[in-house]
Amino acid sequence: MSAGTQAVTSLRAWLERMAHTDRLAVTKSGVALRYEVAAIAKRLDGHQAVVFPEPDGHAIPVVSGLVARRAWIAEAMGVSESAMLSHFQHAARNPLPWREIADAPVQAEVHHSVDLKRMLPAPTHNEHDSGPYITAGLLIARNPRTGAQNVSINRCQISSENRMGVLILPRHAHAFYESAEAAGDALEVAVVIGVDPMTLLASQAIVPIDHDELEISGALRGAPLDVVKCVSNNVRVPSEAEIVLEGRMLPTVREPEGPFGEFPQYYGPRADRHVMEVDVITHRERPLFHTIVGGGLEHLWLGGIPREATLLDHLQRSFPSVVDVHLPVGGVCRYQLIVQIEQRQEGEAKNVIMGAFAGHYDIKQVIVVDRDVNMHDPNEVQWAIATRFQADRDLMMISNAQGSKLDPSARDGVSAKLGLDATVPMSAEPFDFTRIRVPGEDTVGLGEWLAEDPLARLESVLGS
Repeated sequence: MSAGTQAVTSLRAWLERMAHTDRLAVTKSGVALRYEVAAIAKRLDGHQAVVFPEPDGHAIPVVSGLVARRAWIAEAMGVSESAMLSHFQHAARNPLPWREIADAPVQAEVHHSVDLKRMLPAPTHNEHDSGPYITAGLLIARNPRTGAQNVSINRCQISSENRMGVLILPRHAHAFYESAEAAGDALEVAVVIGVDPMTLLASQAIVPIDHDELEISGALRGAPLDVVKCVSNNVRVPSEAEIVLEGRMLPTVREPEGPFGEFPQYYGPRADRHVMEVDVITHRERPLFHTIVGGGLEHLWLGGIPREATLLDHLQRSFPSVVDVHLPVGGVCRYQLIVQIEQRQEGEAKNVIMGAFAGHYDIKQVIVVDRDVNMHDPNEVQWAIATRFQADRDLMMISNAQGSKLDPSARDGVSAKLGLDATVPMSAEPFDFTRIRVPGEDTVGLGEWLAEDPLARLESVLGS
């Protein structure tokens, strides 16, 4: 962490910082939860976060757009953009066990009688969404065999007073559920709404099963995260969260969920999904409800930065030549990976491509570039492909591999993989790939040479 800076460890502190730097908008009261909240948040996406007081007259304000820019995420971590991935890598490698406390702000009010639609200001975002959704809730599941926890963000459709349809993809929470279901038991879970930026980011880390992402949040903040035991089950949740829904994933029960506007900016289809029954709702005094607009920049960057750090860690273990990685917004921060390498041996880029596909099954396109290419600039990447890539020599394709079930071009998650080696061949003559450069283009003093009144100067030049 940079000297003199520290991570932002409170949602409310982050909102205050955004407000003091003209990055927070506050609407008038009464914005409609159906479409209108999302429409305003989308218009301000990446420019300002938004607070919606009394949406549809509801007492709980809605907030959105908290981490909608790469630079904001680095700032919240307390580091520079260039140090962001290495800082996240360090936290993932060196988690800090959480600290359990008895009294927590998130349990200031406890409700044993539950009516989700009445009690929560859950918006409906996109035109074909099947209804109101919880989109920024951290689903914390407890391994029924080991007691270890997993944290993820899953879309939760409010279906009735105390039931939600939940999309659980085949990852760790799904493994916990299968273990509980095989024994005929429900899976103890909690959905946590409204957490600090570090806990949001930690929830997206790609780590082995039975590694609690709340411990990565502690490492990111530089101190153990305070947690509290749920009122009705054994799940531990962040004590400073805004709202917690305690409950159980029901065994053998599936109910219709969807469609829902997802990160690829298409709809996830309607299907029979897992069902959570909510037993208890706890919250702070005057709580906030965080919502993430599906397919917006907050949705993309929140998933993208932790994945970049994890993929960089994965690749650098096998390939010391790997300098950096980037999941661009154009690839929905999931499907397309740019890898920057310091090439040492012929054919190395193709090995890196294969390693990248093994890093996460969501990756469907990998482009490898040299260190002189700015991989954060799409024009630079396209230039490298246009001038350094030859399809008959530098293209790799793999058919019928596991991919994302949310990719509409895949067949139920079965996808093709494409790799492009856009690096300079090791055997090439160095001058053939020497980039043109005008001496002084970066340092010439424009103020010294440009006319203060260009129109008057032009008229004198033209003699008019």
